[in-house]
Amino acid sequence: MTKRFLVMLSVLVIASIALTACGAPPTEAPPPPAPAETEAPAATEAPAAVYEGTIKIATQSPLSGGQSSLGTAIKQGAELGLEQLGGPLRDMGFTLELAPYDDQANPDTGVANAKNIAADPEILCVIGHLNSGVALPSSEEYHTAGLAMISPANTNVAITDRGYPEVNRVVGRDDVQGAVGGQFALDQGWESAYVLHDKTAYGQGLAEFFRQKVEALGGTVLGFEGTEEKANFDPIITPIMASNPDVVFFGGIYDQIGVFGKQLREKGYEGALLAGDGADSSTHAEIAGDSLLAGAGTFYVAVAGPAKEYPRTAQFIEDYNAKFSMPPEPYSNQAYDSAGICLKAIEAAATAAGGMPTRADVAAAVRATQDYEGTTQTVDFNDKGDIIPTARYFIIKVISADPAEWANNELLAALDIAPE
Repeated sequence: MTKRFLVMLSVLVIASIALTACGAPPTEAPPPPAPAETEAPAATEAPAAVYEGTIKIATQSPLSGGQSSLGTAIKQGAELGLEQLGGPLRDMGFTLELAPYDDQANPDTGVANAKNIAADPEILCVIGHLNSGVALPSSEEYHTAGLAMISPANTNVAITDRGYPEVNRVVGRDDVQGAVGGQFALDQGWESAYVLHDKTAYGQGLAEFFRQKVEALGGTVLGFEGTEEKANFDPIITPIMASNPDVVFFGGIYDQIGVFGKQLREKGYEGALLAGDGADSSTHAEIAGDSLLAGAGTFYVAVAGPAKEYPRTAQFIEDYNAKFSMPPEPYSNQAYDSAGICLKAIEAAATAAGGMPTRADVAAAVRATQDYEGTTQTVDFNDKGDIIPTARYFIIKVISADPAEWANNELLAALDIAPE
């Protein structure tokens, strides 16, 4: 080949390559397919409220033995409350039951019962006790179990001063009750006193506060003695007669005070007999008889006055009589109101939970009670569980030895006093 031919061939090859490289532009790749549209997930609906199951409210009080009249009043007041005030919870779908326990006014029995109560998960609230000496150890069990307790009767200061969030009461305290008794004694001109107590947390505490007030006001306490005797009081009566006080104060319960007072009058004592709310029972009249009216008379300070002395109890008295064929005894009103507070708290806790509430929910709802319109008064609790702004204290004179007339004893004073 000639040189000229080779040059021409090279030019042709280069041109061919150039045409191949610069030919029609390649077709663009199709866009990726759009992702398939997916439906937004449906909103999750809140589970429907389930209001079903059995809810129990327990009572603890002496249903047998010498103090059963007041203990039975507590049980019956709560029973009537459950019947009349439980409608909203029953309408929600719950079954309500009362679980009454007999503590026999005995601390050991009360604690054994409290353990059984705590072990029953259907029990969400406790109404009790009558005796502070039973309530204090029993409420340790309720506290451990986180179980709400409302006391219709316990007055010992330690009931609420421990600061347990589960423990509340709808009556006053012994530091006030004892002081009211001491003030009353000196106001009557009874300048010397002999003080007895039953050695229980209630009786001894009350007697101590009475003594402190008498001495603070310039009175004289001639003796201060505890006794568990319930039959023969001669060894105690002898020094009382020798010292001849203006008034004998007994911190205890009617089954002991009634026997003591009768024997003291039989020995010729003419001064006044004064006691706390533990003396307030128609059974006291059955035991003591006419001795109640002898000498300067028999008086008591109470934290639960006669039902007729409260502004909203007329219907309660009528209904209680109709159901139990007897007039209400002290603490029946307070137990009725305690049941109402329990039920209201359980209803609020169940509504918030959308079903069966926990014990902690109920205990918190009880403590948060505000402006509950009870038969005895409007109820609020302070951060210790005491009723506020005031509790009511009554000074009463016995006017009849007839048990049927006990509710008509003479009201000397009704005092509204804030907790200490």
